[in-house]
Amino acid sequence: MSELTESVTRMIKEFEKLPGLGKKSAERIAYHLLKVEKKEALALADAVYAVKENVRYCKHCFNLTEQELCEICRDPKRNQTILCVVEQPRDLIALEQTGRYDGLYHVLLGRIAPLDKITPDQLTISALVDRIKTGSFAEIVMATNPTIEGDSTALYIIKQLESIRTNIKITRLARGITTGNDLQFANKEMLADALAERQSFR
Repeated sequence: MSELTESVTRMIKEFEKLPGLGKKSAERIAYHLLKVEKKEALALADAVYAVKENVRYCKHCFNLTEQELCEICRDPKRNQTILCVVEQPRDLIALEQTGRYDGLYHVLLGRIAPLDKITPDQLTISALVDRIKTGSFAEIVMATNPTIEGDSTALYIIKQLESIRTNIKITRLARGITTGNDLQFANKEMLADALAERQSFR
């Protein structure tokens, strides 16, 4: 059997680095790109390049944006007194799709996970605390995922907030979401109910 060319082998190895892709899946994608028109394959390469060149984290909330501030932070119609804390931009998107929340967000860019060597200083927790110190928020919604790590992250943040604000209301999503699941996999109706029926964290 003939060996793959150096370029194809390199492409397969790069695809294998993507989450959820094994060797077989990486090979299928590589062979697909080899079969399509050059224009189509290069469009994918251009899209990846554009994302890495143009997309950044919002200066305020760490959502994805192509400007200094994301669309949500720039919107004066959003409720400036409620701040929803999520783990990833994809969780923010899931909550936005419910149409039931009109406040602001803060994206942690992960969750505390000692086994994966993810510590609080690797997240945007310090920026969150500073934001609350200088803001006028009446409620903080802890919308971390209903997992051990997500709950631990929320509790850690609450302890940090206790030293700076004693009168702020801290809530969490109602637990209609199955424990262990990520928000991105919950349907719109379930998330809408979880937002509407959010409860005091303690």
